[in-house]
Amino acid sequence: MFTGIIEELGRVESIQLLPQSAVLTLNAQKVLEGTVIGDSIAVNGVCLTVTGMNQQTFSVDVMAETLSKTSLAELKRGSPANLERALQLKTRLGGHLVSGHVDGTGTIRRITRLDIAHIYEIQADSALLPYILPKGSIALDGISLTVVDVHSHSFSVSLIPHTFQETTLGYKGTGAIVNLETDLIGKYVARFLGREIQKEDKLSFDFLQEHGFL
Repeated sequence: MFTGIIEELGRVESIQLLPQSAVLTLNAQKVLEGTVIGDSIAVNGVCLTVTGMNQQTFSVDVMAETLSKTSLAELKRGSPANLERALQLKTRLGGHLVSGHVDGTGTIRRITRLDIAHIYEIQADSALLPYILPKGSIALDGISLTVVDVHSHSFSVSLIPHTFQETTLGYKGTGAIVNLETDLIGKYVARFLGREIQKEDKLSFDFLQEHGFL
């Protein structure tokens, strides 16, 4: 489990491509502190297991399913990567609950500037949009962000200068692919109600209040 508060911006040291999988090696400093082989580190929001490490790098195995469902297949040597160690119970929960199990990918449609903020409009699959609420939480490349608005085929988020400068989003332009993980609690609420939310449904605060969740 993660919080979506990125600890460090690492870099891809090497990529070893196998027939249906890959081994990523990343340069890092902070996330290596206290880390041992077998620990989990989120790389661009994808929960991966450390399989090897030294004082400056760590390696992770990326399976075929992960390569096909996330943006990790687009990484190259030198690519920046958002890194976060797994949550400890004594850690402040500064973001929201992030599992590192990516629901799908989105595409950056537009980036606009509003005073100090950068507003990103993200095109997403219609199957994911019902789980995205205005003022709710979402993880983009593992970054905990607040949803500004939701449209018929997209949603928008606002980045403060620190997030823009210290994460991969500052390096990405329109057309770039980002990993999406919708709010964990919202998904469990939908499952608890005994059905998948249909495309035409809207998961709203009024709906949650009506069914006793608020």
